[in-house]
Amino acid sequence: MTTTSATSATSVTTTSAASARGLTRTYGRGDRGDLVVHALRGVDLDLPAGRFTAIMGPSGSGKSTLMHCLAGLDQPTAGEVVVAGQRLEGLTDDELTRFRRDRVGFVFQAFNLLPMLTAEQNIRLPAELAGRSGRDLRERFDRVVDTLGLRDRLAHRPAELSGGQQQRVAVARALVGDPAIVFADEPTGNLDSAASAEVLGFLRRSVRELGQTVVMVTHELEAASYADDVVILGDGRITARLAAPTRDALLAALKGRAA
Repeated sequence: MTTTSATSATSVTTTSAASARGLTRTYGRGDRGDLVVHALRGVDLDLPAGRFTAIMGPSGSGKSTLMHCLAGLDQPTAGEVVVAGQRLEGLTDDELTRFRRDRVGFVFQAFNLLPMLTAEQNIRLPAELAGRSGRDLRERFDRVVDTLGLRDRLAHRPAELSGGQQQRVAVARALVGDPAIVFADEPTGNLDSAASAEVLGFLRRSVRELGQTVVMVTHELEAASYADDVVILGDGRITARLAAPTRDALLAALKGRAA
């Protein structure tokens, strides 16, 4: 097993799709007698471009908070976040909205597809709302659809698709705008084992064949084993990082965290 603890740094590397420095997130105010929750405690992290990174940890470890801060969905209490070369600190709500729309893709546990639209319409909608059109969008759409094996499902509405197919449509929707990074929050949480393996395989293919950067929050060992790298959190801190993880290596690292 190879694990390395996170180390601090003072600059953002050019190969990072996203970076955090001294990232802290607390909830509550002690001066009012509230319980103060330290969700993140000074996290330093680089997420390499063109790789599939999983973030793991027990409930309450801070993994979802970390993803939300990196994706611009939550504001850290302290520290710095840089995504695709853009520092998120100081951006207005409108600027953050535009940034997420233009540079970030999202895949959630709930598929969040519009039931009245076909698969093709659901996939195209965010890119078209962002004003993208023409040959570049058509070429990217065709490449994503073929990579995810959705060509024969484009005319179907969500109710006519299996859970795994719906999540593949959600993945395609996240990819078609060519985002700098895709964040996936428990993307297999609503799927059976066969559909989970299918979706995770397609996420991995998007990295290998489309050059996409994917960051996935998961508590599932099988899901994390699809990733190139795994970051393990405990009590708001990074406790280990594994490259080319196997199930046994992940189990050993998680047991080491708890020991």
